[in-house]
Amino acid sequence: MPLAGVAGTVNTGSWWNTGGAAQHLVNETDRTYWAGLLSRIATPVLLHLSKGQLKQFMPREVAPHYNKPVEKVTYLEAFARTMAGIAPWLELGADNTPEGKERGRLIQYARAATAHAVDPLSADYMNFSGKYDGQPLVDGAFLAHAFLRAPRQLWEPLPQLVKQQVITAFKSLREIKPGYSNWLLFAAIIEVALLQFGDSSWDSMRVDFAVKKHAEWYKGDGMYGDGPHFHFDYYNAFVIHPMLADILKILAGKGKVAQKDYEQELKRMQRYGAILERLISPEGTFPVVGRSMAYRNAVFQPLVQLALEEHLPEELSPAQVRCALTSVMKNIFETPGTFDKEGWLQLGFCGHQPEIADVYTSTGSLYLCITGFLALGLPPGHPFWTAAPQDWTAKKVWKGRPVGKDHAIDD
Repeated sequence: MPLAGVAGTVNTGSWWNTGGAAQHLVNETDRTYWAGLLSRIATPVLLHLSKGQLKQFMPREVAPHYNKPVEKVTYLEAFARTMAGIAPWLELGADNTPEGKERGRLIQYARAATAHAVDPLSADYMNFSGKYDGQPLVDGAFLAHAFLRAPRQLWEPLPQLVKQQVITAFKSLREIKPGYSNWLLFAAIIEVALLQFGDSSWDSMRVDFAVKKHAEWYKGDGMYGDGPHFHFDYYNAFVIHPMLADILKILAGKGKVAQKDYEQELKRMQRYGAILERLISPEGTFPVVGRSMAYRNAVFQPLVQLALEEHLPEELSPAQVRCALTSVMKNIFETPGTFDKEGWLQLGFCGHQPEIADVYTSTGSLYLCITGFLALGLPPGHPFWTAAPQDWTAKKVWKGRPVGKDHAIDD
């Protein structure tokens, strides 16, 4: 699709418009809504980067008291976080349906975008070093997670030169010392990606240290500390459960850890997913608490990852999760100010609220919200999409309907 003439606006046809509210289609299903919204959010990033024009057109809005060199970090943030969320949907591949054609378009953009991001000769070549700030380690990890989530569409078809440039970029991130926190998982998942894609020089110590420390930092009932201390925020959702589960799944599959280690983490993640579902009010809202709330519906990344892998807790039906999250998305993304007039996300949680952003938050940071769409990796015929609508837990209980009692897990 062509670039519009001004300010980085894009036109992608019928999937979405560039106004402040989502476009509702005739006979729209929840899946149509999710896919159209995902396309709307992701297209400006992937389209411009596929043309080597992301730095030219992407805004660089920053939080009050922002403390990073924005031009050195924000573009990799936008690209990597978009890829981490859109990967399962793109992994379905292209087909002749309207949705399948849209996937095909975005797959091509994503592959071309990857080539630009790691090509030293591209105007959009990205910073994968710690020379200016440690932030590239974070977003290198999200990019690694994207390749793990969509190897057939996003990794395997890349030219060998591009693969080698990606690997070189990942290895350059070893110069960044991760914080004694969830950041250990960023270092670990990059090494696990190298392992998964056949690089014999992967660093097992960075992986082992992250896994062992998170075992020590487990606080119970599906909750990890962010480092030694517990934080009442959503970092169990933004980073810890999704990355730790996938790290352990890959390690177990390669005989590097026991299968029971992965199964234990899966059980903990299921408990956390059940808690997340119960936090969604009858109106489709949830508590805004802790840092990084500008990541919006990335709060529900563990829940949609469990749905994608068909590991939802037994007390949650796919339909109630779908309906709850659709309600949340409409509340967030249909609020005026969430997008600017060119279609880029703006700082905020529900609309344009720069004051809610943290000192490390810029335009690129916001695209972690796309990880709230992982369930689109389930095909259109899956019961997650086809089952009749159902009320979620809070909606049931506030109607006086039967709801099972909740209880902690003992592990």
